[in-house]
Amino acid sequence: MELLVHGVGGTTPEKMLGDPRTVRVSGDDTAAVFRRTEDAEDAGDAGEAPAGRGPRGGPVREAYVWCNLTSGDGSRALWLLLLPFMVVNLAHWMRPAAPGRPRTVRLYGLLVRLTALTLTVLLVAGVCEVALDLVAWQCASVPACTRRHSWLGFLAPAAPGAPAGAGGWWSTPGRRLVLAAVVPTALTGLLWYLSHRTWNAYESHRPLSPDTEDPDTEGPDTEDRDAGADDAAARRGADAREEDAGARPDPRGSALARPGFWYGRRLVSRLRAAHTAAGLLTVAAAVTLPAARFDRRPGGPAALGALGWALPAALLAGAVAVTWVVCSRGRSERRLDQRLDRHLVRCLKLGALGLLLLALLYAGWSRPGWQSTGRLPGVPVFGVLMLAQSLLVVVLAVVARLLYRRRPDPRTGMRGLGGPAVALLACALGGVISGGVAQRVADWLDGTRGLLAGPPALLTWQASVIPPLLAVLLLLAAALAVRTARLARAERARVRRDYPGDPEDPSRTRAVAHARAMATLTDRVPLLVAVLTGATLLLGAVALAGAAVTGKTPDGAAHRTPHLVQAVAETSQALGSWLVGVGFVLFVTWGRRAYKDASARRTIGILWDVGTFWPRAAHPFAPPCYAERAVPDLTWRMVTWTRRTGGRLVLSGHSQGSVLAAAAAWQLPPSVRARVALLTYGSPLERLYGRWFPAHFGPPALAALHRDIACWRNLYRRTDPIGGPVRIPSDTAPEVDHEPLPDPLAYGRTPEHPLPAPILGHSDYPSDPAFARERATLLTRLLPGLPAQRPHPARPDRSDSSR
Repeated sequence: MELLVHGVGGTTPEKMLGDPRTVRVSGDDTAAVFRRTEDAEDAGDAGEAPAGRGPRGGPVREAYVWCNLTSGDGSRALWLLLLPFMVVNLAHWMRPAAPGRPRTVRLYGLLVRLTALTLTVLLVAGVCEVALDLVAWQCASVPACTRRHSWLGFLAPAAPGAPAGAGGWWSTPGRRLVLAAVVPTALTGLLWYLSHRTWNAYESHRPLSPDTEDPDTEGPDTEDRDAGADDAAARRGADAREEDAGARPDPRGSALARPGFWYGRRLVSRLRAAHTAAGLLTVAAAVTLPAARFDRRPGGPAALGALGWALPAALLAGAVAVTWVVCSRGRSERRLDQRLDRHLVRCLKLGALGLLLLALLYAGWSRPGWQSTGRLPGVPVFGVLMLAQSLLVVVLAVVARLLYRRRPDPRTGMRGLGGPAVALLACALGGVISGGVAQRVADWLDGTRGLLAGPPALLTWQASVIPPLLAVLLLLAAALAVRTARLARAERARVRRDYPGDPEDPSRTRAVAHARAMATLTDRVPLLVAVLTGATLLLGAVALAGAAVTGKTPDGAAHRTPHLVQAVAETSQALGSWLVGVGFVLFVTWGRRAYKDASARRTIGILWDVGTFWPRAAHPFAPPCYAERAVPDLTWRMVTWTRRTGGRLVLSGHSQGSVLAAAAAWQLPPSVRARVALLTYGSPLERLYGRWFPAHFGPPALAALHRDIACWRNLYRRTDPIGGPVRIPSDTAPEVDHEPLPDPLAYGRTPEHPLPAPILGHSDYPSDPAFARERATLLTRLLPGLPAQRPHPARPDRSDSSR
């Protein structure tokens, strides 16, 4: 049988199988396995075609369609709003390979989890800035602002000289804050709900353990034995110290082969509780600190003054507890860990919710004489967060460099600094979004009248650095365009050598050379990330220093400077605010279109599918991991089919499907791997995953996969911007990489190609004659001494119904 796995952007089973009549043989509306209708009819009640041959000859073909895991209805475009969380989660998996350094590996994971925690606090603090500070504290206290926005009229305080109690019940500052706190609290609850719901829908499928002899049967005391082993491990304190892949050399080359890799339920549950508690505590602090500052004044009520000290202390203790939960343990992958820390998770969330309710009650208490002026009092939270994120990223870079020096590989992206760079970009993205949205809301509330103090100066500085950052990127894009044009000119001579004997066609030569040159831009991504990271770090330092030294916005700080400097500051501030506002709308609009339009989906598909391929190991609010559903699906299908039929199977993966195929092959038991061949085409296994995720897809991991499975062949083209060779040298077995496929198949018109052959690039690999030849070769090499496939299984296949 040939099991097809499609790539990014998705497709239909009819296109994958080359037949308009298909039937689903296993799965559901989210992910399923399909066959040709005639193949399924010939299989009969047993579910398998006799002797493993389809009616058209060749192996029986099945298509695993998983596109609805990452696309589907337009509402999933809202996942794009969680982009900073997804990016920081990527940083967890981008660490260099360093076997034998368990403590350093654990420190790396710890630093990424702490950085992810600051992003949650930053998001909630940004919403608090908009709802509590700009709306409830500043605008609601200014009569001119409430007149401009009549929907805030019930929050307006009494006019000067009015009798006591003239204002409405919600007019006091504390009660306005309590009402506004509903917004960030609801957002925190929504994030918790989405994380919990998407985990149940996408990631709760139990994977198949490689040591399981028969997935259809399980001993009656298996759970008891597992529970006993887990309890023993807990008594030894192993859970508190166990970190994910690479702490020790893995006998199968990659942590993706471990039984618990695709089942991170326990860690996600702990992190979800911790991040939810962090969000609730952030809201509680935003409500409590202004009231506590007022109560601690001389001559205030003693009871409220005592609460003004005790409640912030309790919030600080809650923050310490959240940090401890995040730091206490990482992923447990060496076994299928099905336990949940129910008491810890429940107590953490309920404790934070209780403190929030107490804070709301405390802030809403009547305080005669309390007025809201200026900005919302409290600690400079955005400056503290930005400084903490900078320190975490710097330490993370030092740790990543130490890991890289353990096993240096020149093809590793940014020499091992890819993870810290991505973490920095996630922090910058979160800061820019928070600052830009706050600035746009302030401009909308205030207009040009200067009635409000506006957001903290740091947020305005962060939005103001966007124009110079875009200028740097435009210069880099221009440099890459010039380099690509030169490479295309140099490639024309190679194109002519690849198609000897055909008459010269300059336009055709230019088109092929241009396609090859454009495909090389993927290899320049490390340069792009390095320049972007360096510029972000420099401009972020300027923003932090400018806000700390001047305490003013950029245009205010440049008030007495030369006219040119003042004009640049004012332009950057205004343009940055508008760019964030417009960009936010375009971001959501483009995301919705991308999940409805196939061509737009392919444009961003590879980046999005790379981000959501990995489990949520650092941030529980990141978009769900589709591989925690797809990999168990593929593994169970291959194991049940080979054990029931005794047949041979070619696992055929295109693009991102080849990554899923490799991950599923790692999870197979040894007895099944001997019957499975791997055919990859347009594969980013080495070009993207091997360079950016070396601990899991580096050269040792791919070489181990080559040794584990029966045989492997990889096809690629020079015009493919995504796929490439896997670069596995082998002295004892046939090479994995096929020589580059010609693209186009014919330079000019030929009897076989009377019309001009298209330049295919990343698509339509099966149309190349080499595809069928290599598949047939794999089936020939795949255990040629095996007996013929059993025509009728001994028992019905329960894998289809069990899932």
